[in-house]
Amino acid sequence: MAAPRESSAAADQGPWYRDLTPYHWFVFTVASLAWLFDCLDQQLFILARNKAMESLLPAGWDPKLYGGYATSIFVAGWAMGGLIFGSLGDRYGRAKMLTLTVLIYSVCTGLSAFSTGWADFATFRFLTGLGVGGVFGLAVALVADTLPDRSRTGALGLLQALSAIGNVTAGVTSMYLGHLEATKAIAAGTAWKYMFLVGAIPALLCVFIQMQLKEPEKWVQARAAGRAAGVKFGSYAALLGDPRWRGSALLGMVLCVAGVIGLWGIGFFSPELVGDVIKASLVADGVSEEKIAGSQQFWIGVNSIVQNIGAFFGMLLFTRMAQGMGRKRAFAVAFVAALVATVAFFQFFNGLGDIWMSAIMGGCQLALFAGFAIYLPELFPTSLRSTGTSFCYNVGRFVAASGPFTLGALQAALKAGATTPEAKLLAFRNACSYMSCIFLLGLVALVFLPETKGRPLPED
Repeated sequence: MAAPRESSAAADQGPWYRDLTPYHWFVFTVASLAWLFDCLDQQLFILARNKAMESLLPAGWDPKLYGGYATSIFVAGWAMGGLIFGSLGDRYGRAKMLTLTVLIYSVCTGLSAFSTGWADFATFRFLTGLGVGGVFGLAVALVADTLPDRSRTGALGLLQALSAIGNVTAGVTSMYLGHLEATKAIAAGTAWKYMFLVGAIPALLCVFIQMQLKEPEKWVQARAAGRAAGVKFGSYAALLGDPRWRGSALLGMVLCVAGVIGLWGIGFFSPELVGDVIKASLVADGVSEEKIAGSQQFWIGVNSIVQNIGAFFGMLLFTRMAQGMGRKRAFAVAFVAALVATVAFFQFFNGLGDIWMSAIMGGCQLALFAGFAIYLPELFPTSLRSTGTSFCYNVGRFVAASGPFTLGALQAALKAGATTPEAKLLAFRNACSYMSCIFLLGLVALVFLPETKGRPLPED
């Protein structure tokens, strides 16, 4: 039986935040900070990846290739962590598991700074991924189950948009440390280590979570009733065995695969393009070799900031679109925009004058992730909300983990025989452009998924 639609009166009771209590705001803030710092750690890795590889790899090894491998290992850990902690969140509580995941990703990000070779760096990346992967499903389930229904869409869209602040903070960190390196205030080639140490700071957030955050009353009541009725909480057998939830889980996973590969397999390789273009420009301007590395790091940081400012506004725009035209139509517009913007960036970015293109690409690609935060919790009941959300958002990352490998293989095929830096850069541009077709997969999944605008959260 279809869930009843909310009345139009309920949907027009003013701003989404009007009825929030101080505790609602506390829950929203804690969940948002957990995800914001999660994204800070992700972005610090993206910005530090290439320099870390240059520092840790033996001479003759390709930093971009092994940076791609490290990214794949990180994304695979992310997927596994999402599966594990999504299920545990439904079984034992969102707040408890959120505390543990923040602690894991914070500590392991800090440990990455002490890596002495590629193997231990990749190990720390995998462990960081376990923590990172658990946060999203837990945070959105916590907010969805705690805040009033009418506040859910706006709150979850803003939660995702605020993640851009974590990314911008990472960009500022990169710029500052690049400046310190360029001015020899810190040793050359060490900025990446300091970036990972900055990522350890969010561990302090765990103290506040442990002291004051409570489990959602909706989850507590459902858990008690579920025990009496024999309902399995956090069960993948229940998620995939029950036809009510199986289709949404599998199609939601495909929807997320398109966005995750588009971002992690393509969009987050923009620092490599920007770094190469900036280096060529600096060499042409006669900048000394010893100053180029710090300048590259500085401008890569600028690109990250611009990209994530665009992401912030893109996610807010998606939230408004989802509230107005519905989830499916908003997703359709966003997937097409992401395809066009990504191809345009990788084909036409040629210098600092084109840095604005990063904002457009970031806005279009990250808008999809606001959609995931809003839409995925609306597909599953309380007993499976964290599990289902994490399944969709993270299982696809096992597929997405192949994105950097695929990009590297495609780039290698396209640059076969290329001997000049220009030819190799062109091969990278074309590989990223061809890979962008993955966004079309999201349009296919949308055809079969339900529209949830105006409907209450489903229950068993």
